[in-house]
Amino acid sequence: MKSLILKFILYAVLIGICLEIIVRVFHLHQEYPQFIINDLNVKTYAPNQNGYYTIGNRRMNFAEFQINKSGFNSYREFTPSENKTNIALIGDSFIEGLHQNYYRSIGKKIERKLNDSVNVFEYGHSGYDLADQLHLIKAYKDKFDEIDKIIIYLKFENDLQRDFYEPDQYWIDSQYFMFSKIKKNVKLLSYMDGIGALEPLRELKTRLIFIKNPKQVSSKKENEDIIIERNERYLNNFKTLIDLYDFDKTKTSFLLDVRTTSEQFLKYCDSLNYNYIDFGKAFEKSKTPTTLIYDMHWNNHGRDIMASVIADYIRKNSP
Repeated sequence: MKSLILKFILYAVLIGICLEIIVRVFHLHQEYPQFIINDLNVKTYAPNQNGYYTIGNRRMNFAEFQINKSGFNSYREFTPSENKTNIALIGDSFIEGLHQNYYRSIGKKIERKLNDSVNVFEYGHSGYDLADQLHLIKAYKDKFDEIDKIIIYLKFENDLQRDFYEPDQYWIDSQYFMFSKIKKNVKLLSYMDGIGALEPLRELKTRLIFIKNPKQVSSKKENEDIIIERNERYLNNFKTLIDLYDFDKTKTSFLLDVRTTSEQFLKYCDSLNYNYIDFGKAFEKSKTPTTLIYDMHWNNHGRDIMASVIADYIRKNSP
């Protein structure tokens, strides 16, 4: 019996080593750039990183990223030109674009659609909300003074949950948790986490928390009163942030999906002549899927549509 157990352990170790080698050779594991809070108190990536962002059990998504010296995934540095229109594109992971090769980003597509008459500078980072975005503009004031047009990607349901800015220190610290450190060195574990093999353990943890304190897990069902209260709170957060950061509406536009945005919010923007770009109609007309099959982020077709919508808006609003 003892011999059988020892053989089982030995074979398990050997199989694990073989799988680790396979994962490394075929680069099946997740690779994520290191993120920091920089000297300007902006949550961003550590500058000058390169790598490949991988998702899926058969490497369904394998995209190269390039973090510039400002700490953003981009094909260019911030080098404004006097004879071109300089555009800043700000947002969360959808703008960040780790799901697509950095040299095929939305910004690059916009430049091509406008015959290279503009420079698009991309400031995308996973998890950014409006507080992050407006703080970014203030922190990089000298750079944004040279920008002609600012486009902020805004998801009403996610990006207005707070009316103040505070960098996400927990997100930074999570890189150094024991599990994260192990995952970084054991690529097989990173691969298993990426394909959802460890999800049952997370679900078990959630169930245990619920049993211990049921109030910590809220119901997903929302009645009409809750939705109205939430929308009002989000609108008030928006007003607070706009006032706090001296919002420049003359050169700033919000990129949003009207279909999922509060009508009250849209009416408020219209009343104060805040510009917004609706991409929802263009996505709705598409007969081809606009998102990845395993992820809600935009696929290459969705990014093409997004670039076309922004390019059309710039054409119509250029002097």
